[in-house]
Amino acid sequence: MEFAPGPRANASFPMGALQNTATSSRTPEKAPKTGNLLAGDTLVYLLLAALVWLTWFISQRGYFEAGDDVGYWLGVTGGSMMLLLFSYPLRKHFKFAQNWGRVKWWFLLHMTLGVGGPLLILLHSTFRIGSLNAGVALYSMIIVALSGVVGRFIYARVHRGLRGELTGFKELQARAKLDQDEVRSRLAFAPTVEADLKAFEQAELQAPAGWLTYFRQVFWLPIKQWIVYRRCVHDLRMPIRKLARHGQWSHADLVRREAMSRKLVRRYLTAVVRVAQYTAYDRLFSLWHVAHIPFVYLLIISAIVHVVAVHAY
Repeated sequence: MEFAPGPRANASFPMGALQNTATSSRTPEKAPKTGNLLAGDTLVYLLLAALVWLTWFISQRGYFEAGDDVGYWLGVTGGSMMLLLFSYPLRKHFKFAQNWGRVKWWFLLHMTLGVGGPLLILLHSTFRIGSLNAGVALYSMIIVALSGVVGRFIYARVHRGLRGELTGFKELQARAKLDQDEVRSRLAFAPTVEADLKAFEQAELQAPAGWLTYFRQVFWLPIKQWIVYRRCVHDLRMPIRKLARHGQWSHADLVRREAMSRKLVRRYLTAVVRVAQYTAYDRLFSLWHVAHIPFVYLLIISAIVHVVAVHAY
């Protein structure tokens, strides 16, 4: 994107700003595809909601009861699937299981069982609680399942795909620095925008460590990013149109260069947000582990009590 002066450019116009907007000889890395990640998350959660609704719909048709043969074997199948969930941590953490296939396929199996097992248990219960131990087992399962959904959301932001490879913090910092250099040089004609980008970067990348900061960066920072982006887009309008008048751009050139300027701002803000949120999601993932494990144990104990009670009485 070159904002080159036209033949009638005013000599008093800041030529340095124009020259600094020339395209860098370096090829930048591609911006993180945050939109794709968000779209994928939305699709997954809509699918989960649809499956839960379908499970409830079937359970209310009166085809079976929790205590009859169909309901019983639905419970057995769902419980077996929940039990098989532990094959993933077994494969991941124990040496004797290290050669049992690739971790990503075990993770896929873990997610599949983590969805199918609870759905079959819900179907088995027909969304009703028959006894105290059944209620404890059911609610423990729901908490563990919801916790798994939250864990998957955080996992996707700390790891790269299913491989379980940590997205390097230094890599994200380098990407943000690259974008910083290019955006500042190519948007030098809009000092207000540069100031907003610099303030955004300093406020987030130098924020004091702490849980309040982590929660703010996870839940509020995307909203703040959108606000800053909209403000930058507004502040870009007049300077770039001033360039258009001096450079005698066509309307098509103006539209194209406005779009490219917005893309640069968006890319820079996205890189800063990913760097800032990396530590936040990493800490939340650690906290998730601490909160998730006790409910897993509670689920195991309550499920055993429920199975024993069903067969004993």
